[in-house]
Amino acid sequence: MALDNGLIEFMMLSCYPSKALKHPKLLLMSTLKIVHIVEALGGGVYTYFKNLTQVLCEAPDLEVTVIYSGNRDEINNDQVAADFHPKTRLICISMHREIRFKEDFKAFKALKTTLKQIEPDVLHLHSSKSGILGRFAYLFSPRLKAKLFYTPHGFSFLRKDISSIKRHLFFSIEFLSQKLTGGTLIACGDTELRYAKKIGPALLVRNGIQQLGLTNFEKQHRPQIKCIGTLGRITYARNPAYFNQLALNHPELEFLWIGDGELRHQLTAPNIFITGWFNNYEQGLQKLEALDLYLQTSLWEGLPIAILEASAREIPIVATNIIGNKDIVADGKTGFLFDAEHEFDQILQKSKNQSTRIVLGNAAKKRTAILFNSEVNFEKLIRLYRA
Repeated sequence: MALDNGLIEFMMLSCYPSKALKHPKLLLMSTLKIVHIVEALGGGVYTYFKNLTQVLCEAPDLEVTVIYSGNRDEINNDQVAADFHPKTRLICISMHREIRFKEDFKAFKALKTTLKQIEPDVLHLHSSKSGILGRFAYLFSPRLKAKLFYTPHGFSFLRKDISSIKRHLFFSIEFLSQKLTGGTLIACGDTELRYAKKIGPALLVRNGIQQLGLTNFEKQHRPQIKCIGTLGRITYARNPAYFNQLALNHPELEFLWIGDGELRHQLTAPNIFITGWFNNYEQGLQKLEALDLYLQTSLWEGLPIAILEASAREIPIVATNIIGNKDIVADGKTGFLFDAEHEFDQILQKSKNQSTRIVLGNAAKKRTAILFNSEVNFEKLIRLYRA
């Protein structure tokens, strides 16, 4: 039986896979299986994955699986299925943020078994806990030949709620895990990239948000500042005690926390209103759009999605001068960064001018559209997967 040229070429490339790099059309004929593992599927990371799956699953040659933990209070399995792209394969495995040896070992075994069943071509780990568990599952799966990536979304050794000894321990764990398994770190922000390079080979793929529907959005700026707010979980990292103090200093203004969390008891100022969790993310964004200023009092961040959502809606940002915040806010141009309460008071005086807020908001929207477009940025991620 005669073989046509196309079949002969296919057989040759099967025997010599390195030649496939010269034949991108033939590469697209096969499915690339991508597995993401994340424990901290909440807050900005949730939005990150929502936007990520919308981009990845539109590529005809990608098969996307997200392994996540449902142990966070704000996680609803039905909502995850509704928000993520319908082609996303979702697998829920119990993982915990803090070190729990017995539970961690169970999670490691479950991940190892699941990866053996899927046999992914690409394994992408997210946040510190799944970064460690996923690496060990990868390390003890000798037949697994997946290309390995890791995005910290804020390194655990930069946390301010733990001792310096524990921070040093977390850095050592990150460093040794990288040496054991290799792979590439994918930083979600410019400053995170600087820290990632201290651990291993690192590239930058910035966080992003969907720009669809925001192009024609026009913020209606009130003549006076009435409401200042934030969006996200009420956790130590977001520094609710500081948010509360700023509200106490300015009883003439309304302060709004869009979300909920374990530290809501620290928000005691009478002019603070807490919305609680919403049934869907869009409801939270509607509350966000009513703000005159967006306030981020975080102690540490990766690259906060909430600031991007506010910036894209022409809301001037006032944020603590820390990693993550300063990667988004161009100080004095798209918003303001501050280190102390008196600086916040000065910023508030500047922002009372309506025209100032309009200029800052317009500049924030333009910067977000250029640097933090999820469709553009995640296409870069796809190219890394296929490379």
